[in-house]
Amino acid sequence: MTTPGDDSFTLFDLKVEVIATERPMVCNHQAGDWFTLRGENLEFPPGQSFPLYPLAALLPLLPAKQRPTHRNDWMTTDAEIACPDPFCGGRFRITRVGTSTFRHGDVTLVPLPPDSSSHG
Repeated sequence: MTTPGDDSFTLFDLKVEVIATERPMVCNHQAGDWFTLRGENLEFPPGQSFPLYPLAALLPLLPAKQRPTHRNDWMTTDAEIACPDPFCGGRFRITRVGTSTFRHGDVTLVPLPPDSSSHG
């Protein structure tokens, strides 16, 4: 719950890890490769690269995984994403590993609308 004048919100921090399957990987990722997402920032371990096409497939899902979801929503329960290359056996496990709090005023210049609960 926020207090009047509080523009804070919380997002999940995510870890995305490459996991192997019984099928060979053909893309430039290896089992155990990983990156984290905190807010809008991707962080990779020093010296590790990550292929563009799997990253492009993962990006649309990450903002949804950062936000609280209903326990019955598939976005809450499904954590493994297949590599977009149909010949690649790689999968990507998305795990919520913590939370970070942000302020609306620090991430956008668009003002918050008036709080309708304070009118009356």
